[in-house]
Amino acid sequence: MSNLTVRPRRLRRNEAVRRLVREHAVSRDDLIYPLFVAPGTGVKREISSLPGNYHWSADTILCEIEEMLKLGVRSALLFGLPESKDEVGSGAYDAHGVVQEAIRSIKARFPETYIITDVCLCEYTSHGHCGIVKGETVDNDPTLGLLARTALSHAEAGADMVAPSDMMDGRVAAIRAALDEHGFQDVPIMAYSAKYASAYYGPFRAAADSAPAFGDRRSYQMDPPNAREALREVELDVLEGADIVMVKPALAYMDVIYRVREAFNLPVACYNVSGEFAMVKAAAAQGLIDERRIVMETMAGFKRAGADIIITYHAKDVARWLKEEE
Repeated sequence: MSNLTVRPRRLRRNEAVRRLVREHAVSRDDLIYPLFVAPGTGVKREISSLPGNYHWSADTILCEIEEMLKLGVRSALLFGLPESKDEVGSGAYDAHGVVQEAIRSIKARFPETYIITDVCLCEYTSHGHCGIVKGETVDNDPTLGLLARTALSHAEAGADMVAPSDMMDGRVAAIRAALDEHGFQDVPIMAYSAKYASAYYGPFRAAADSAPAFGDRRSYQMDPPNAREALREVELDVLEGADIVMVKPALAYMDVIYRVREAFNLPVACYNVSGEFAMVKAAAAQGLIDERRIVMETMAGFKRAGADIIITYHAKDVARWLKEEE
């Protein structure tokens, strides 16, 4: 007869008790689904670097939004691919740009959809950098006005939230001032606060055609070895008026998510980025992993680290699997 009195396995015997004592759970309400908007009509073009994801035009994206809503995902993050690019990224703040038109299209058909827009210039500039270039350097301060114009144009088109991803110093304050000045005090800012110069972005750059034409983004995105610096960046965004702060990427930076969660009493988002998604898809395609279990385990890891919000290309799959579990 055993002398054991403490048996943790008692609370693991079946699914009912495991659910009862589960410390962290992923919900469909936690998810934001990234979508890519392209010019034209009738466009549904699969993105080779992101299997199962597509470039959508403002008309065809409605089918994807409808499917997303049926699965219980209510929030989408829009990225734009302009018809043409120039040195100052004018397509980003064009009142009739691809993102602006997509917002109007979605809101007209599905007003309940919560639309968040990525605010950056990299997809729109001919050089692929996130701001105005002077020589071979991104010039911080002149860029702020263009970012503010971009955010304002999104709000005017009907965006519910704007999300600056450029990592320019002072951009949250510039955007907050522009929104407030034009009567958009109620439009929140989700700041890409701790955004690292990461190798995990490769598939996105192919999807958004946003690779830099020269150099790299390490002069404005964060150096991957740094964690204390992330807290400083987050603090500055909070002081400038950010409503939600984000850590990007997520998987290799769970310690940063945890540090931010412990230090700040604001909602914390994480971005499960393209490289993380593509690695799972590639391994699953070769039969090396159980995709569903791997993805759900990763989502739980983000929640355990302290993320309130998860931006992920797996959003529809996660929502479908959660429905099946119900």
